[in-house]
Amino acid sequence: MTGSEDPPSFRLAYVPGVTPDKWVRIWNERLPDVPLSLTQVPAAAASGALLGGDADAGLLRLPVDRTALSAIPLYTETTVVVIPKDHLVTAADEVTVEDLSDEIVLHPLDDVLGWERPPGRPAFERPATTADAVELVAAGIGVLLVPLSLARLHHRKDLTYRTVTDAPQSGVALSWPEDAHTDRVEDFIGIVRGRTVNSTRGRQPAPAGSTTERTGKTAARRKPAASKQTGGARRGSAGTTGRGGGSKGGGARGGRRGKPRGR
Repeated sequence: MTGSEDPPSFRLAYVPGVTPDKWVRIWNERLPDVPLSLTQVPAAAASGALLGGDADAGLLRLPVDRTALSAIPLYTETTVVVIPKDHLVTAADEVTVEDLSDEIVLHPLDDVLGWERPPGRPAFERPATTADAVELVAAGIGVLLVPLSLARLHHRKDLTYRTVTDAPQSGVALSWPEDAHTDRVEDFIGIVRGRTVNSTRGRQPAPAGSTTERTGKTAARRKPAASKQTGGARRGSAGTTGRGGGSKGGGARGGRRGKPRGR
């Protein structure tokens, strides 16, 4: 089999915390002959994977370079603070950045919140990854602020989290290279936007002749009704002529009408 005979495919990159399962399932239902391959990439490397041709599209975190990539924002995540279960912060349902001012706040190198300066007191050094920072939280070294999906991804039985109401938030978007807006990318855009399979903006429209055929049948059914109306109008017209011209039908009706006047 040559390369040109290989079946088409769609390569989707996604960053940690994003769960594309629902969209992948819909893709497989609508396009069973087009394999979709998933590749998880670090948040910082997601744009490079798209621009380098390693993926056709990606579910990544905003912001992106809009001069090279197109992006459709999908949702914005709540930010939470990850803490030990016996931490004082657990007494509240939600907290503010100010409530964490006395805490050592860990700032991993793969942070996705884009802090200019994280709240609280800085740790002696920055953890390499969010996973490393979670381990330090479990060891009682400090606390960690992350999008909710990352707190769930790195869940531990000895840790919990609380919403931070005024912290920066992370947005997730579907993105692809500006110069590579292919039919397959458009197919996936339709899926994440909730278009139906027969959507006029989708890639699988209904047959063009179906509407014409239905219209033709409807018109054919209406013709007999139109003929009856025309026939009725002709009879009415003939009756009128008959009354004015003394026709047999008109005379009979005229006679019946004349009797009451005679009385």
